[in-house]
Amino acid sequence: MGLIILIAFIAIPLIEIGLFIQVGEIMGMWPTISVVIITAIAGTTLLRLQGLNALNRLQNSLNAGELPLAPVFDGFCLLAAGALLLTPGFFTDSIGFLLFVPPLRDQLRKYLTKRVQFQQSHTDFSGPTKNPPSPSPDDVIDGDWQDITPDKPDKGEKSGKSLSKDDNTLD
Repeated sequence: MGLIILIAFIAIPLIEIGLFIQVGEIMGMWPTISVVIITAIAGTTLLRLQGLNALNRLQNSLNAGELPLAPVFDGFCLLAAGALLLTPGFFTDSIGFLLFVPPLRDQLRKYLTKRVQFQQSHTDFSGPTKNPPSPSPDDVIDGDWQDITPDKPDKGEKSGKSLSKDDNTLD
């Protein structure tokens, strides 16, 4: 995962620089800068409109007692889209605008949900396991116990009885 992030931090700026050079050669410097500023303004406007809509859907699902996974995911995508559109560049702007498209967000959510459910059902914190370990009959915990019944007053004394580790019987 760390390697993927490192590659992204190197590749994305290189892609943006290349696109700035190519678009700048075609359109010129000032029109290119104008397009970057316009996309930032458009992204802010879209974020405001769709963000309020996502917030309303979140409140409606919470009021209905439903788990608001879709509205939370949409809110996260809109936040990422806004950040990408405020970042100067054509590549990040295109990804940001794609995150504003609801059908694409739905497809992304479905894909990630399947991916997370698959990994969750086949792995645990220690990695993939086929047969989880079961407790063995030799796992006995020694301890004292006290019989508390509502008929008798509690004297706070322990009975002194305990389970024996060898034969699993009371002393």
